[in-house]
Amino acid sequence: MQTSTRDRIVVAASRLMQRQGYVGTGIKQIAQEAQATLGSVYHFFPGGKEAVAVAAIKHSNEEFATLLQKALDSVEDPAEAVMACAEQLAEELRKSGWIDGCPVTAAALETLGTDSEIQQACADALRSWEQLFFEKLLRCGFPSRSAREVAITVIGALEGAEVTAQVNRSEEPLQATGRQLARLVRSYEVYAPR
Repeated sequence: MQTSTRDRIVVAASRLMQRQGYVGTGIKQIAQEAQATLGSVYHFFPGGKEAVAVAAIKHSNEEFATLLQKALDSVEDPAEAVMACAEQLAEELRKSGWIDGCPVTAAALETLGTDSEIQQACADALRSWEQLFFEKLLRCGFPSRSAREVAITVIGALEGAEVTAQVNRSEEPLQATGRQLARLVRSYEVYAPR
């Protein structure tokens, strides 16, 4: 399948930032990885590295959301769906040799305290992932407020567990977090296994 130069640049930046962070990824490296000229990068992204990074984060957001949605849709039971997400993240991380963690973590941490477009793109990504869990819980009968709080908790816990799994080169932090999050979901009175 033929991909456009712009798409190759975005995908290359996404992969590099996922592994090296925003600060550790250079514009020349992005061009080289994308098999594009530096002129092409600036043609498509006149705003330079930050503009490429924002596009890369948005791309990563969509990819990660697809992965989460697939896991959430794999089972009807919300507790089992949360565990499926944790298991999927653990599997993907292991398959990558522990280097392809959350696609926004590094950029988010590197731009904390700024009012940059990168920080906004990271915040949007996290909110969109929370929304996926929120909608799943609503469909399963959770009241809106409880669904919102549990969704925020799930994303926060999975993000932390993913970093811990990467550092320890072990699936266990994600698996344990998935089991505990499933217990949390089951603790709600509205929970009725299907």
